[in-house]
Amino acid sequence: MSAPGRFPLRVGFFVTCLVDMFRPSVGFAAIKLLEDAGCVVEVPSGQTCCGQPAYNSGDKANAKAIAKRTIATFEVYDRIVAPSGSCGGMIKTHYPELLADEPEWSMRARRLADKTHELVSFLVDVLGVERVAAAYAGKVTYHDSCSGLRELGVKAQPRKLLGTVEGLELVELKGVETCCGFGGTFCVKYGDISTEIVGKKTADIASTGAGTLLAGDLGCLLNMAGKLSREGSKLRVRHVAEVLAGLATGPAIGEPGEPER
Repeated sequence: MSAPGRFPLRVGFFVTCLVDMFRPSVGFAAIKLLEDAGCVVEVPSGQTCCGQPAYNSGDKANAKAIAKRTIATFEVYDRIVAPSGSCGGMIKTHYPELLADEPEWSMRARRLADKTHELVSFLVDVLGVERVAAAYAGKVTYHDSCSGLRELGVKAQPRKLLGTVEGLELVELKGVETCCGFGGTFCVKYGDISTEIVGKKTADIASTGAGTLLAGDLGCLLNMAGKLSREGSKLRVRHVAEVLAGLATGPAIGEPGEPER
């Protein structure tokens, strides 16, 4: 994998809560992709949740406090990269809105937003990466996560890189841009509605005939993997970074023996 010549960018890697707690292998895959592209990657120990659960639940005070901590932790880096359109969207889109009434923090939030990126869009759009040195045999289908798609414009970038993975055949999913029903706290507050939505999604996934489901947000993947498992499906579920990094060799999301924290 290659990117245009430049001084190495110092990247602050935003791990995300779900990657940290449920699927650390996604973080390792993302860091490998970034380092292969020539970045110097650091994972600041002071990072916490991005504050989205508090923000979505109307807890503005705690959301602001978390946003300020994140800004102070990450503003020293050239770029901030997250393997999640959801967390990336929170920092890039909602921090400036959240802190708009505090001039100093508003300015710092906008500066951080300007250099915050979702992983695959950063590789393609910023670094100019055109291909990866990875192989993955079989048919896969890809789900466009809501935040990545609508807030950050992540659509063509993962497909571009997946098209260079040896042995991989991408089968497009019916209703690919339709929500999976996760929606962060939505799936907790409105469980019945969420279950109905994800049931329609898993039916569309099954209709593709693909053996693997990919996406760029672990929340969506956990939600869909759980439903597929309850339905008795043998379809494998992975974060796109694992495939692009050539690290999709162990148990998939939700399978016995899945990597532990």
